[in-house]
Amino acid sequence: MASGIQTPNPLIEGLDTGRQAPPNVLIVFGASGDLTSRKLMPALARLAHHRQLPGSFAVVGVARTELSDDDFRDRMAEAVPNAGPEWGSLVKNFRYVSGDYAEDATFESLGKVLEEIDRERGTGGNRVYYLATIPGVFGEVVTQLGKFGLAKRSLPGQFTRIVIEKPYGRDLDSAEKLDDVVHSVFNESQVYRIDHYLGKETVQNVMALRFANAIFEPIWDRRYIDSVQITVAEADGVGHRGGFYETAGAMRDIVQNHLLQVLAITLMEPPSSMDANGIRDEKVKALHAVDILSPDEIESNVVRAQYASGWVDGAEVPGYRDEEDVDPNSHTESYVAMRLKVDNWRWAGVPIFARTGKRLPKRVTEVALQFQAVPHLPFDVAQSRNLGPNALVLRIQPDEGITLRFGAKVPGQSFRVRTVSMDFSYGAAFLEETPDAYERLLLDAMVGDPTLFIRSDEVEQAWRIVAPLQEAWKDPAFPLARYEAGTWGPTEADRLLQRNGRQWRTP
Repeated sequence: MASGIQTPNPLIEGLDTGRQAPPNVLIVFGASGDLTSRKLMPALARLAHHRQLPGSFAVVGVARTELSDDDFRDRMAEAVPNAGPEWGSLVKNFRYVSGDYAEDATFESLGKVLEEIDRERGTGGNRVYYLATIPGVFGEVVTQLGKFGLAKRSLPGQFTRIVIEKPYGRDLDSAEKLDDVVHSVFNESQVYRIDHYLGKETVQNVMALRFANAIFEPIWDRRYIDSVQITVAEADGVGHRGGFYETAGAMRDIVQNHLLQVLAITLMEPPSSMDANGIRDEKVKALHAVDILSPDEIESNVVRAQYASGWVDGAEVPGYRDEEDVDPNSHTESYVAMRLKVDNWRWAGVPIFARTGKRLPKRVTEVALQFQAVPHLPFDVAQSRNLGPNALVLRIQPDEGITLRFGAKVPGQSFRVRTVSMDFSYGAAFLEETPDAYERLLLDAMVGDPTLFIRSDEVEQAWRIVAPLQEAWKDPAFPLARYEAGTWGPTEADRLLQRNGRQWRTP
């Protein structure tokens, strides 16, 4: 590791290992934006509280908004109220550079500020750049960093890393072009593509559940599992982000990144080791095994839809086309459901059903593995009418935990069986504070652990999977279903499973 500090793998040890970042400067581009104040600053405050930031540490904000150092410090202090004395001490060392990302003067000023911080704070030339800007300027910022020599290691032992937010490109072609720009300045080992879902404890626990328990991994395949369902549901509509959502839609916003990342971790083979290469190699293999739909297969295996007006929590809400900054004739999807196939030994013949949508009944992300039916059921219909298939449900958010559904006898004189649930809850089982996803991932970037970040070949394969759908949806004649806000989606999505002899779980 460049810093010379030996750090344990967070998948194995967790935050209670005393990991601490080496001296460094965190440079946040887009520092005046929502992501910085809502996610990054609270994550830094928690790291400071846990004493996982070094004494030689500073933050430099870079954005177009005109602010002084003190203005920026005041804003960031206000972003995390009641954070404690550690946060107040940390914020005093924050600096700010205002300017356009295309202007040389911005990066000249940044270089001077970084040199000052190295002298004053002893940060040793170590840099972590964080691109929290709009995706359209990612390449621009990277090019300027290279032009002014801000991405180079000056001395042995120094490190420079860059964290890039999603979406990484808008499609396969733009992702490949962005990669060309990034790799012209940074080595792949310096690049940390972030998807905060991978920082969630329960996403990582999918691997712990499988690879640390003899009772699960042997039945995690086509011989025992009938089907897999992945749900990423949001109760909110697009709100004030209509303009952004019009350019993204559910496919770019959720499917290409969050959903396919969860899918890869669920389907991957056991890695040879729980390090960055071992885990990421197997995730890439899993994505390569996902069958890419042909144009003729898309309409029968994929449903896109848009929410109409409806009622949520007793209040009437507008339809997607009536939201602020949304085209009244928009064909942007707020919901996607699809049936995928995986062409490998473990999953051949097992249908994978995935769905995501806005304005669904509640916010929930889960993976449900439904097991095969028993070969012979000795009970008559009256005794087993309330008996469903066995299922293992991995609850990723908001109620993090695991549910195992199985059949049990109903108490009483008669013999009846029905499905019951055995629940594991993170909140009830562990007294330790669960780290926020950004808290974990920021620390990983600082210590140089890329395990939970996305590699170049991984992000490009995810784009290859969704590319045929993006192409098909350019045709305005492609079906766009509608569903009432506050429901679980369109009837077309129900029929997608019914044609396969199955039905969606109700989370």
